[in-house]
Parts: sequence; C-alpha cells; structure tokens
Amino acid sequence: MYMDVPENPLKEFFYKNTGNAIHKWVHYFDIYHRHFKKYRNRPVVILEIGVFQGGSLNMWRDYFGIEAELYAIDINPLCKQFESDGVKIFIGSQEDRDFLRKVKDQIPSIDILIDDGGHGMQQQIVSFEELYDHVKEDGLYLVEDLHTSYWKHYGGGYKNKHSFIEYSKHFIDLLHAWHAEDEKLKVNEFSTSCYALHYYDSVLVVEKGRILKPQSLLKGEIVIDIDAFSSGPINDLTKEKSFIRRLMAKLKAVFNLAVRAI
Repeated sequence: MYMDVPENPLKEFFYKNTGNAIHKWVHYFDIYHRHFKKYRNRPVVILEIGVFQGGSLNMWRDYFGIEAELYAIDINPLCKQFESDGVKIFIGSQEDRDFLRKVKDQIPSIDILIDDGGHGMQQQIVSFEELYDHVKEDGLYLVEDLHTSYWKHYGGGYKNKHSFIEYSKHFIDLLHAWHAEDEKLKVNEFSTSCYALHYYDSVLVVEKGRILKPQSLLKGEIVIDIDAFSSGPINDLTKEKSFIRRLMAKLKAVFNLAVRAI
C-alpha cells in the first residue's frame, strides 16, 4: 500500500467497477480518501476538470453521496452525454480564461476542485489562476498527474521554469512570506488563504484556510539564563530581551553619572 489509509471506499469502487471506465494511478485513491473523507455525505460542491469516459463522476457520486453537487469540464463535446441529475458538464478549454470565468458565473463556490484535465503546463497554470479563488475558504484544490511537468511534450522538463512544478514552488515562498526580509517576497492573497501544501508523487493538494499573521509566544518560567542559548527558535526572542535589558542598564548607569555630576 502506498499510504496507510485503511478501508478506502474509492479504491474498492475502482476495483469493482464494471461501468464507465476510470483511469487512475492506484496510489491516488489513498490521497483522495485522506483529504476527501470529511466531506462525505454532506452537501458538497465538486468541480472536476477532465471527464474522459464519465466513470470518475460515478465514483464521486458513490463516494460523496446524494447531496453532492457535481460539475465537470471537458474539451470534448461528446462528454456532454454523461450529464445527469446532479451532474452538470461544461464543454470548453481549461486554458481559455474567458470560458473558465463563465463557468464560475454559473456554479456555486467549490469545496473540492480536481484538475485531471489535459495535464499541459498552461492548462494547469491557467486553471489554477482562474479557479483558485472560486474554491471556498476551507476548500481543497487538487492538481494531479504532475509528472507531466518533467515531460517535454507536455511543455515541461526538469527545472523548466514554465512547468507547473516550478510554478507551484513559488507557493512555498508565499506560504512563508510573513517571515521574509526581502521586499521582493510579500504577503498576498495566497499567503492569507493557503493553510497547507501537500505534495505527493504526481499530486499537489492545496488546503485552503483563513490565515492570520503568525505569532510567536513565550509562556512559562525562564529557568536557564537566556544568554546560555546559542541557537533554537527561542534564541531570537531571548536575545532581543537580553539586549534590551543590557541597554536599559547602560542608560541607567549613564543617567546616574549625569545626576552625580550636577
């Protein structure tokens, strides 16, 4: 097993599937279940980019339950036939910004977005730039088949600055922008809306959340002289307090000398 995720109903559905075809890397099912299970049997809004044979839509319906609203995007007009009650399919290109904006106007805010579309670099990047803000404050944005970032015929390649992998590495900086000393890295809307980045083989799960400026607090009794600490997360705080105390002592001494001289 790729990860220790017991009793995975998605994997069970896949292996028993005799309906419309589903094409997935097997280790994806544990990733899905790890992040999606809290949404089961709830009113949840799902958007999947990439319909293929329609089998994954059946899988999501079985997994999330009858209260789920399912939406999908595909460039192939033949995929429209997989539309049904509770399943709305939009036909268009995921790298067409105007099309994606029209889709956003027609669907509610999204709990879970799954990009399993064309896997090209511009397709993944444009979709993220247009749709990330339509995912709810506590929702998930999942991009799969990221191995195409290492394939030249998808527009990728190792360290290719135009690949989605390289593009997404900037997310790590933005997650830590609160602590940056370089003015080139500033807190933005991504910094205040991304709770966590989960990278797996070929999959990135962006977990959203309302993020406030991080705080570093010290509580409890100081037992060891703070000057004895040479490294560690407390060091900066303790050094600052020690410096202030020494400065105040020097100022007091100068003041006392000045008073005596009068």
